[in-house]
Amino acid sequence: MASVFLYHVVGDLTVGKPELVEFCETETVEAAIRAVGESTEAGIPVWKKRSLVGGIENNEMRQQRFVGILNSLDIVAFLARSECLEDQEKAMRSPVSEVVVPSNSSLRQVDPATRLIDALEMMKQGVKRLLVRKSVVWKGMSKRFSILYNGKWLKNIDTSGGSSNNLSLNPNRPSSSSTTTSSRDKFCCLSREDVIRFIIGCLGALAPLPLSSISSLGVINPNYYSVEASSPAVEVIQNLPRDPCAIAVVECIHGHQCKIIGEISASKLWKCDHLAAAWALANFSAGQFVMGVEDNVSSRSLPDFSVNPTVGNSSQANGGGFTRARKFSSRSIGFSPGNSSFGISRSMYRGRSAPLTCKVTSSLAAVMAQMLSHRATHVWVIEDESDDVLVGVVGYADILAAVTKQPAAFAAANRSCEGGVVNEVQT
Repeated sequence: MASVFLYHVVGDLTVGKPELVEFCETETVEAAIRAVGESTEAGIPVWKKRSLVGGIENNEMRQQRFVGILNSLDIVAFLARSECLEDQEKAMRSPVSEVVVPSNSSLRQVDPATRLIDALEMMKQGVKRLLVRKSVVWKGMSKRFSILYNGKWLKNIDTSGGSSNNLSLNPNRPSSSSTTTSSRDKFCCLSREDVIRFIIGCLGALAPLPLSSISSLGVINPNYYSVEASSPAVEVIQNLPRDPCAIAVVECIHGHQCKIIGEISASKLWKCDHLAAAWALANFSAGQFVMGVEDNVSSRSLPDFSVNPTVGNSSQANGGGFTRARKFSSRSIGFSPGNSSFGISRSMYRGRSAPLTCKVTSSLAAVMAQMLSHRATHVWVIEDESDDVLVGVVGYADILAAVTKQPAAFAAANRSCEGGVVNEVQT
């Protein structure tokens, strides 16, 4: 385990992070689309309203108000329901509480002086966001043994002996670990993407791990969700994966081997035309959905459905009427159309429809750079000597587990992969 995780604290990563503006579960789906599109990440935390406005709220009360994290795939899946397609105006004005998947454990409030290694352990266990207070009187310390200045640690230090080596608390300085705050306190959210961005800036301290292949590190996760390209795309909404929130669109080739041709994910649908994407999800096959097919589909089969012109326009907070009619276009949901039939040729998948992939021999540093440059939550892993044969997926949790692995465990994983190959995955 690199010492950089021991000598840095969470507060070091929050510099420049914007203040959290709570998004309430009573807000409409239309407002959620705007909020997700304007967010710096592909999802927004959803909260219950405060029971006492202006009152005192402790950490436990705040944690209980947190509902879950809403992303674009959740919204598109909701709008693709038959009842929502029949009355899109009603669906867009539905409360977010009907859409968001409850997951109270995906967010945790931590002190700014929490060790980074402790934060990483939380994220490895499923925490996706860390809520960090910005309004406390605290100065970040990025130096050796800065962990000793955590308020909780200082309380356990014996200061009665009179030794000059003992640390003492300043009575005029508020503790950063205070558990009760007023409504004026400001918070920011720290995501796993922020942690990966910090890690990639400290690659030298992690050597030689960043240059090791993901297969030798045991980072590849073979347990991924997939759907056949010929299957209806709407099948994916029956059981949406949560981490990563992505479904591979595959074609079976030889035996149980699968070739990835695209993906349906929250990151791909981020900032898309949600109504158009929902209609396509409900009416097209998975292969057609990820490619775009309007060049080869009769215009008579495409409906004239209305799209709110204010969605995505932050200047009109309350939204307007459903007045502008538009036809479905794969470009409007963020895909670049190619050939209208999903066949063997890889060249037909272009632009944003192409899945983000890496080889089993790719280095950990290269995979992290891919994720950050594409603002993706995951990278699909394909075999080294084959044409897009899917092996697994690498997500945030897999990377965090690798960089915090003990040296002995890393050496054992490396020896087990020497001269071996990654097992084929049966989906």
